[in-house]
Amino acid sequence: MRLHLVDGTYELFRTWFGAPSARAPDGREVGAVRGLLSTLRALLRRSEVTHVACAFDTVVESFRNELFPGYKTGEGLDPDLFGQFPLAERAVHALGVVAWPMIDFEADDVLAAAAARWSGVPAVEQVVICSPDKDLAQCVRGDRVVLWDRRRDCVYDEDGVRAKWGVAPRSIPDWLALVGDSADGLPGVPRWGARSSATLLARYRHIEDIPEDPELWDVAVRGRAALAASLAEHRDAVDLYKRLATLREDVPLAEDLEDLSWAGPREVELRELCAEIGYESFL
Repeated sequence: MRLHLVDGTYELFRTWFGAPSARAPDGREVGAVRGLLSTLRALLRRSEVTHVACAFDTVVESFRNELFPGYKTGEGLDPDLFGQFPLAERAVHALGVVAWPMIDFEADDVLAAAAARWSGVPAVEQVVICSPDKDLAQCVRGDRVVLWDRRRDCVYDEDGVRAKWGVAPRSIPDWLALVGDSADGLPGVPRWGARSSATLLARYRHIEDIPEDPELWDVAVRGRAALAASLAEHRDAVDLYKRLATLREDVPLAEDLEDLSWAGPREVELRELCAEIGYESFL
C-alpha cells in the first residue's frame, strides 16, 4: 500500500490563487474550498490512493513563534482566505479523509510525524507526501518516503532532493538555517547563499560539523574567510534557525494506519456542506 499525506494548507493556498472566486448563498467567499474539493477528488480517484490524511494549519502561529518573534504569522493574510480554513477542514472530513488540524504544531510537523511513524511498517510500500514544500524535503528517505509536487507531477526521492537543493534530505534544516526562508520568516546567515551552503553541507552534512577554520575546508568555496567569519558571528542565531526549520516527529497521532483507509465520502455530511457553499454540482 501507499500512504498519501496531503499538505492541506498548501492545497488551500494553491486553490485560493488558482481557482475562480465563488460565493456561498450566505455571501461568504468559498472559491478555495470548492477548488480544494475538486483537487482532492482528483487525488482520491487514483487507484493507488487507498490510505490518506490531510493536515492543516488551523492557526498560523505555533510553538515556533514563542522561540523566535520573527517567525511567520497570519499578518497580511487575506481574511477571505483565512476564513475558509475551518470550512476546508470540514470539507476534508466530509470527503471521508482523516483531517489533522494543527494548533500548537504546524501541518508540516504532523506530516513528518506520520511519515516517520508509518514508513517502517512492512505493509506500507511507500509514503507519498503531497506537497512541493522544501521544508518537507527533510522527510524524504530513499524512495520509501517521497515528496510529490502534484501541480508539476514531479516526485522527489532522495536523489531528487539532492539534485534540486544540492543537499541530502537530512541536511535540509541546516540549508534553510544558512540560506534563510522568507516564507517562514527565517533571515538566514549573511553571505551564505544557496550555492555555498549546498557545497559545504554536501561535504559536511550539518552546520556543527563545518570546521571553524576555513583553511580546513576541503571543498572549493569562494570567499571562505568571510563565510566562516559570518557563521562564527551568528552561531547562536543559526542554531535557533536550524531548530525552527527542523520538523517535529513527536506530534501525537490518535489514528492507527487502518484509520487512514479511505472508504468513500460521508454522504449526508458532504451533501449538507455542498448545499451550504452552493456547490451541489460537485456531487
